[in-house]
Amino acid sequence: MLDEEDLRKIVQAVRAVLNAEQSVSGTIGDRWAGGQLVLRPGKAGTQEKVVPIDGFFRKIINVRERLRVLEQRINSHPKLDDQDRVQLQDYVTRIYGSLTTFNLLFADPNDRFVGSGGKDED
Repeated sequence: MLDEEDLRKIVQAVRAVLNAEQSVSGTIGDRWAGGQLVLRPGKAGTQEKVVPIDGFFRKIINVRERLRVLEQRINSHPKLDDQDRVQLQDYVTRIYGSLTTFNLLFADPNDRFVGSGGKDED
């Protein structure tokens, strides 16, 4: 019978394979294309910052790709034991969970971030 750590390792291995097959991709939802991200400071008299949402979206895609590379390096690192791999992989999964806030920008649900719960987290 498999214990919880064995199951976690299996899930991580499957995730690593799936992530390795995905490329840096992602299409912004039609609703957001060409839009702007407006950051309004809470302090009176300070200027707001307007950022093209397409550029912001590209940065989110880059963060996702770097996390995937980090996952691959963790899983293939020769000096990490299984316990260290599981612990580091858990941190990466938590980061994915933190990034689920940005899932509304993605046109394709398959491109969205998934945290440890296996579904979008807020």
